[in-house]
Amino acid sequence: MSRPSGYSGEIAEAICDRLAIGESLRSICRDEGMPSVTSVMRWLNTNLAFREQYAGARELQAEYRVDEIVEIADKSDADDPVKVNRARLRIDTRKWAASKLAPKKYGDQAKITHAGDAENPVALVQITDEMRVRALASFLAKTKAKVD
Repeated sequence: MSRPSGYSGEIAEAICDRLAIGESLRSICRDEGMPSVTSVMRWLNTNLAFREQYAGARELQAEYRVDEIVEIADKSDADDPVKVNRARLRIDTRKWAASKLAPKKYGDQAKITHAGDAENPVALVQITDEMRVRALASFLAKTKAKVD
């Protein structure tokens, strides 16, 4: 059976449903009847509705990963150092994935800047009416000079 390459809303929904419960796109696309990863990437590039649906599924996947973290931690065997290290690796990997899938919610907040940089953070300034008038006068003077 050949792989579908043209967009299908039904297949797109199945892909997003499976992504939301933690499956990887690569594993989904290996299944019979599913498009290749390349086709899905093409759909993302050309179909805005699918891109939004996919982004929502990835955000839900971050939630799924966070739930997995608690489950892994609760089930880990603290008496076996090998199992503890494996659990730590699984948890760290899921934390990293969640931070990339939903950076505003699970990303490293200390690294997020709205403007400026670490050495020159943005300062909030109270703007007075006098400052507004001066700025407007300056703008109008520059505009008039360009017109003349």
